[in-house]
Amino acid sequence: MDLVRDTLAGDFRAIARLLRRIEDQPLASRPLLKALYPHTGKAFLLGLTGPPGAGKSSLVDRLVTSFREMGLTVAVVAVDPTSPFTGGAVLGDRVRMQNHATDPGVFIRSLATRGSFGGLTPAVRGVVQVLDAAGFDRILIETVGVGQDEVDVVRLAQTTLVLTVPGLGDGIQAIKAGIMEIADILVLNKADRPGAEQALQELKAMMEMNRSLGVEKPWHPALVKVSARTGEGLNELLERIEAHRTFLTRERPDLLEAKRKDHLTRLILDLVREEAARRTQETLRQNRTWEDRLVQVLERRLDPYTLAEELMDQKHNDPDTP
Repeated sequence: MDLVRDTLAGDFRAIARLLRRIEDQPLASRPLLKALYPHTGKAFLLGLTGPPGAGKSSLVDRLVTSFREMGLTVAVVAVDPTSPFTGGAVLGDRVRMQNHATDPGVFIRSLATRGSFGGLTPAVRGVVQVLDAAGFDRILIETVGVGQDEVDVVRLAQTTLVLTVPGLGDGIQAIKAGIMEIADILVLNKADRPGAEQALQELKAMMEMNRSLGVEKPWHPALVKVSARTGEGLNELLERIEAHRTFLTRERPDLLEAKRKDHLTRLILDLVREEAARRTQETLRQNRTWEDRLVQVLERRLDPYTLAEELMDQKHNDPDTP
């Protein structure tokens, strides 16, 4: 497979073609992902989430610059809102992080949410796998910013940054509602704004309250105040990111293994659901009695739950059914 070979060699054109195929033809791309999987597991995945307006893209831009100065190659997966007209990402690669557009050590890809909840689209996992196999040292996953529903990112990334900013009351409320639970590092961005110190104290109080309630974790989330605009606090944030990476890889590799197992379990279950749905749809197309049974449900002579159970029983009793 030339596409697999060229992707493993780090060819940006091959990578872009493969990522497009994953988005547009997920089923047809399965053989390629199977071939790439043995070459994955080396990249460090960093997730960034938080409410809209928290400055995630600006911080990603700063982090990319810093990682490149360290001699590391970087890939960015930016999950954007979906265009209601094209189904594509409203914010595309070309309008993001222009400073890195010609850097041969940086690859940036925007993905549309396409109605997905949880902050990640089904295609993101495949995209990250491709970039991992392509040999990037750091993969940054920036989610669209839909609030506390964006918890899927923690299951994919090894280190998760949760961002908020001063004066963003709804953002603080989202953190209070539970998104802080997924944070390995809590980032107060736009620290050069008025009210930054007050917001910092509120966040510290929340973290102390969690500890006083007996919420014990192997890793206590760090709180860092930064300004992506000025670069204030960026070095401290980089130190915290590296500290968490070291914690997982050297001090508690069992936690890293558990995180990877959890991700793989969810991935496999998602694949099983997708395949089961595909095969069930194929079965229905070939089932002459399906329309009759559907009419029975429509007329309330049969409930949808019983019909679903019948379909599953039929599949279980006849494993050769398509």
